Amino acid sequence: MQPLTVVIPIYNEEACLDGLLTEVCQVVGCDPAQVEILVIDDGSSDRTPDMLQAWRKKCPALRVLTFAANAGQSAAMAAGFRSASFDHVVAMDGDGQSDPADIPALASRLDTFGVVCGYRATRRDTLSKRWGSRLANATRRAVTGDEIIDIGCSLKGFHRGPLQHIPYFEGAHRFLPVLLAMQGCSIAQVPVHHRPRSAGVSKYSNWGRLRRTWKDLLGVRWLQSRALNYRVSHDSLLDAALPDSEAAPQREVSAAD
Repeated sequence: MQPLTVVIPIYNEEACLDGLLTEVCQVVGCDPAQVEILVIDDGSSDRTPDMLQAWRKKCPALRVLTFAANAGQSAAMAAGFRSASFDHVVAMDGDGQSDPADIPALASRLDTFGVVCGYRATRRDTLSKRWGSRLANATRRAVTGDEIIDIGCSLKGFHRGPLQHIPYFEGAHRFLPVLLAMQGCSIAQVPVHHRPRSAGVSKYSNWGRLRRTWKDLLGVRWLQSRALNYRVSHDSLLDAALPDSEAAPQREVSAAD
């Protein structure tokens, strides 16, 4: 496995944190030369900050970004992606419902694909959440034309480079594969495990997501409709760098590059 950054946004998850980090370390190890476990503390007001400081003494691969105040999941993920040390990045939630054992399967597909999306083959949530997710996925696919099965699944793999060139906004974390596809990234989808929340409290509801997401969806569709589309067929700077007899063959460059 290539060196890997695991990005985990956290907000008031004292009940889940020890179990989560124990599992992540068991799966990816604690060698800072091979893995970075990057936890973004989104302004937690419980014992989460103290617990993270204790974990830093136990796991040399653990790095913590601490927000001065709660800024939301999109801000936490953007900060993690921009600060990642390695090219291969896997993101997951901090509530314990994602299974860290799925990380290697996603990371290995990054050798071939630009984005790897997990989808919850058997979802362990309430009926209302499952139906709300199905409706949201169907509506998004109809508007944006993407084919992502389960965009709400937090387990996703990325390359660090393209993550630096997408627009971030409140709610952007829900549309990352769509935004990256606009950059020319290829996408794979793999089934992942999903577990019921064993502790702590969910920060989301169907109504809360709906109020935020419909405007974001229209905004993403607007971005798609206004995306730049061009190809550079020749760059004279390449000619100037070499004698005429050794001129390098030209490579077409697209806006996605």
